[in-house]
Amino acid sequence: MSPFAVAVLGLILARALAELWLSRLNRQHVRAHANQVPPAFREMIDEPTYRRSVEYTLAKSHFGDIAILWDTALLTALLFSGLLPRWFAWFAKTFGESIWALSGFLFATGVALSLLALPFAWYAQFKLEQRFGFNTATMKTWISDRVKAFLLAALFGYPLLAVVLKLIDWAGTAWWIWAGAVVVLFQLVMALIAPAIILPLFNKFTPLPDGPLRKRLVALAQRVDFPVRNIEVMDGSKRSRHSNAFFIGFGRFRKVVLFDTLIAQLTEPEVESVLAHEIGHYKRRHVPKSLALSVVGVFAGFGAIAWLARQQWFYDAFGFAYQGTFSAATVVPAMLLFGLLAGTITFWVGPLLNMLSRRFEYEADAFARAAMGEAGSIAQALRKLSEKNLSNLTPHPLYSSFFYSHPTLLERERALERSG
Repeated sequence: MSPFAVAVLGLILARALAELWLSRLNRQHVRAHANQVPPAFREMIDEPTYRRSVEYTLAKSHFGDIAILWDTALLTALLFSGLLPRWFAWFAKTFGESIWALSGFLFATGVALSLLALPFAWYAQFKLEQRFGFNTATMKTWISDRVKAFLLAALFGYPLLAVVLKLIDWAGTAWWIWAGAVVVLFQLVMALIAPAIILPLFNKFTPLPDGPLRKRLVALAQRVDFPVRNIEVMDGSKRSRHSNAFFIGFGRFRKVVLFDTLIAQLTEPEVESVLAHEIGHYKRRHVPKSLALSVVGVFAGFGAIAWLARQQWFYDAFGFAYQGTFSAATVVPAMLLFGLLAGTITFWVGPLLNMLSRRFEYEADAFARAAMGEAGSIAQALRKLSEKNLSNLTPHPLYSSFFYSHPTLLERERALERSG
């Protein structure tokens, strides 16, 4: 095993050990507060519900540990067993090295890895979520969702892979710049068509009926100068009792979406405050900021792939034959390996990304407070959502820094008090 391969293996194991240690640390912290409801939350949650939230947190944590061990074992086996080079050689020999064949190799590998993850997804939905009363999906819906996702990936993802690989022939060594531009453009187009074409394949969207709630939400949008054409209700209860709200699309295609579970769980002022929070993300320009960060990530990723594709030591470390020529067939192994290894690297910068995401959440909360003219509605909405979703009210700070993109409930309430 080459020194680089040893280093990669060390990073993979270090990430797994760090995740398992953080998970254990969080469980210990949760158990330390499990005997009674913490004073800060006694007005919002009763003892039985709090104990159930503790059980839910611990159950998810134990299941997560199993998933970590499985993912680590699978990744290690794929990278160091010689399976991937043999699979690539067989695929190229059987189907050739045309652009469509090479794209098919990447697509088929992704599908195979998705299939291996299905048992975990099934258990999470029909055992873990079912046990705590959240799952409302039928097996038919669950299977249908995955078939639709596969067909969409085949319809859009497979051709996109072919275009990216074709750019290697068209643009030469500058292919990665063009590939990054194509992928970013593709993401923007998908963001435009998703509300009208893709999301309705999975959920039913109906206009929010005329009435006090709609009038309240429309008045809010007008008050804060937020242009919106549609406010729709999504049948989130078709799959889960968890709740959410979001807006999607750009310009005239933008629409606000409320889960039916959210409307059922919150009062009208609380729903209004949740929408004000979502509008806050728009008004504070979090969407273009996040998009800009995503664009940087896309170009950085393709740049890294282009550089690694010229390094023989990179191929040797994982058993691939380095052809020494610049072609799509040479780049494809580097693209696959980078995709498999990216999570090992990004894990360590997760806290930095979460810091930015948390800052956005604080700013959106502050906007909601200003838009509502009071903090009670958004604070009460956050409390109810935490209670209904059995959220972990006492996560360990170090654990939350790695895995929480949102501040904890207590952190958000304190920030709301300061913003006043």
